[in-house]
Amino acid sequence: MTRSTTLFLMAGLLLSACKTPGSYVPEAPSRANLSAELIRLDSPGPPPGPEGACWASDITPLVVETVSEQIMVAPEKIGPDGAVISPARFRTETQQRIVQEREEIWFRVPCSHDWNVDFVATLQRALKARGYYLLPVTGGYDAPTRDAVHRFQIERGLDSPQLSLAAARELGIVAADRARL
Repeated sequence: MTRSTTLFLMAGLLLSACKTPGSYVPEAPSRANLSAELIRLDSPGPPPGPEGACWASDITPLVVETVSEQIMVAPEKIGPDGAVISPARFRTETQQRIVQEREEIWFRVPCSHDWNVDFVATLQRALKARGYYLLPVTGGYDAPTRDAVHRFQIERGLDSPQLSLAAARELGIVAADRARL
């Protein structure tokens, strides 16, 4: 055995001895399911919620499915020798159906008194660090910032450009709710 092979084997043995059974292995952070935080109401207005909670509503989009189907109008005609005299004829029939109705949803949001230039700049930096916001940090909740928030949230089940409290928590820009820990 060469000296380098021996050193490599010894290093491997030393490293394997460092791991003890039952030792903690950290996991990558998971994505929050923001759709679990949505509230659908039968009556107008925000949900009765915890005191001091701030709410926003949005309208989910109508989802329509279009299905096109080929319907045979006339079958093919085959001659006595097996040759095709005339091919089959088809027509296209298209139908649409509603898969999901438009509806109002409610979700918790950071309260308006928390929204200032520093808060929005922190939001932009958090989105920028994750690759959602690519422009310079301005501290203004402008169209590019709303678009970045929307893309961040839609991947997590909330189709809205309004920043939800759950998304703000996942981004690390608001404190976690102790009651949820």
